[in-house]
Amino acid sequence: MSELTKEIARLGQQYQFLSVSTREDAARRFRRHLDLRPLGPETVPLCDALDRVLAEPLIADVDVPGFDRSSVDGFAVRAADVADASQSAPSRLRVLPQILTPGVNPVVEVKPGEAVLIATGGMVPRGADAVVMVENTETFEAENGQIEIEVDAPVSPGRSIAWAGSDISRGEMALRPGVRLGSRELGIVAAIGLAEVPVCRRPRVAILSTGDEILAPGMPIRTGAVYDSNATIIAAAVAELGGEALSYGVVRDDADSLRARVAEALAAADMVILSGGTSKGAGDVCYQVVSEYDNPGILVHGVALKPGKPVCLAVTGGKPLVVLPGFPTSAIFTFHEFVAPVIRAFAGFAEDKAEHVPAVLPLQITSAPGRTEFKMVSLTEKPEGGFAAYPVPKDSGAVSSFSGADGFIVIEAGVDGLPAGSPVEVQIIGRTLRPSDLSVIGSHCVGLDVLAGALEGEGISTKLLNVGSNGGLAAAKRGECDIAPMHLLDAASDRYNEPFLTDDLMLVPGYRRMQGVVFRPGDARFEASDAKAAIATALADAGCLMVNRNAGSGTRILIDDLLAGARPRGYWSQPKSHNAVAAAVAQERADWGVAIETVAHSYGLGFLPLREEHYDFAIPRNRKDRPAVQRFIALLQQDAIRKELKELGFRFENVPGVS
Repeated sequence: MSELTKEIARLGQQYQFLSVSTREDAARRFRRHLDLRPLGPETVPLCDALDRVLAEPLIADVDVPGFDRSSVDGFAVRAADVADASQSAPSRLRVLPQILTPGVNPVVEVKPGEAVLIATGGMVPRGADAVVMVENTETFEAENGQIEIEVDAPVSPGRSIAWAGSDISRGEMALRPGVRLGSRELGIVAAIGLAEVPVCRRPRVAILSTGDEILAPGMPIRTGAVYDSNATIIAAAVAELGGEALSYGVVRDDADSLRARVAEALAAADMVILSGGTSKGAGDVCYQVVSEYDNPGILVHGVALKPGKPVCLAVTGGKPLVVLPGFPTSAIFTFHEFVAPVIRAFAGFAEDKAEHVPAVLPLQITSAPGRTEFKMVSLTEKPEGGFAAYPVPKDSGAVSSFSGADGFIVIEAGVDGLPAGSPVEVQIIGRTLRPSDLSVIGSHCVGLDVLAGALEGEGISTKLLNVGSNGGLAAAKRGECDIAPMHLLDAASDRYNEPFLTDDLMLVPGYRRMQGVVFRPGDARFEASDAKAAIATALADAGCLMVNRNAGSGTRILIDDLLAGARPRGYWSQPKSHNAVAAAVAQERADWGVAIETVAHSYGLGFLPLREEHYDFAIPRNRKDRPAVQRFIALLQQDAIRKELKELGFRFENVPGVS
């Protein structure tokens, strides 16, 4: 049997032996073998207690305040002496010679007919049972030098006095165990005089990344390798959940090395998380190493989720041992689904009540029946109120899926998709949803990134959804975005963008981008040729492989026009960005494609100009007066911004700002 045949058999075997559990059953089996209580107390300095969970009740040893104190500036008096005071018949009192500022102990006693000057926070003297605000008094000096006041309003006993222990009494439970210590709670801890706080110990979570292709950030990249983003994402999530992340680096696909590293991690940590190598094939060392542990060992391997099916959940000696899938989105979903609740419980955090927001799907979503599917979405505000939930068009290997999304929806097992217009519940990522100041849906461009970056620098939050020119135009027509970048060519008029507008849309001219054929320098089929001749040469060469663009993009419309019905090899390879086209050509996965000149130069590719396209911005007229939209339009006219865009290879014409 050849090595290739063995590998094919191995791949078939690994999926054959996956025992797939439901989402609910997997969580139940995993948690049944864990003690989901805080790990135990430790004492930390007050300055290090922020966001920790209190492990023991805090009993006050002092009264807060510790004495009767004034809550206003005025005079400490006997309430009975001013009971009949009025503006027409004020009560006159003799002022004692002490001034009671904070920290001063009274040496006087207030007797009938007397008062003493007191500041906010000052200790109320013996005999006084109220404080008159200074605004309700008038001061006089008698011939003998005696200072007297007239009080023109009565006060009741206890007025403007905070009695000793009125805030917290000695022996009172100032804070209960289990509370998460924020700024307000720490103020209470300080008020009762504690310099140290008993808190729940942070669970120590060891994180290992596995795979021959994984590189630590900072190392030189090589073809076929990827930087380890999972470890960074998981470590940050562990910290957010109240844990302490322990980095164990990247381990190659070697069973002995991984076995030693896992043993070391289990000895030092309360939980061990691996990412990558979750299958059961002979070469998948993660499963091989984890399967060697018992008490009880592997509990779940394979869950009916998408993404995240091959997750592996094990427990050994009360410690969770988890293997997450290697693709970032799969790893993050399964982490939050199965691991995050355990870390929160170990840290003493209350169960997280995620925020849910109702929304409507503007686009159809397909789903594979039989698996619970998570779909990342980004929210935009609808003109009639509420939100539209746009699916984030990236797969489980996309690191940026989470950062570009507001939340996710759950498509239950057995559902084969959701039609456009379906109501959905969006679980928000993070604590709260903050709608962006400016929503931009349509065609992507590196120039647009410059504009969005300038807005963010001014404090204007901007959301960019890259769905292509046609998708953006449709969103603008529905009123679901502020701006729709587009570069759509109308074949009948040979004009860009304007022929596609409706009366409800206006067009803000942007800039010009040169589209052209990209190829690897030195390829004789394209060197010393113009673009159309090069395409003809490529079409005549059966071995010449193209890379296309996605349907609905302005570039795809241009390509289809040039091909005039031809379908060369590679036509159905349809990435969604100019960069993806350039990368495919640069890495020799394709020989030619169509992209903008700016991207071609950044990848070191040859470039044959086709035509200059207009990259403009459609704006719903009922949104044009929004401050963020007006600021965007103004930025397009700024000399500094135009200079930066010109340096990237874009061109401006002397066109009016709005049409």
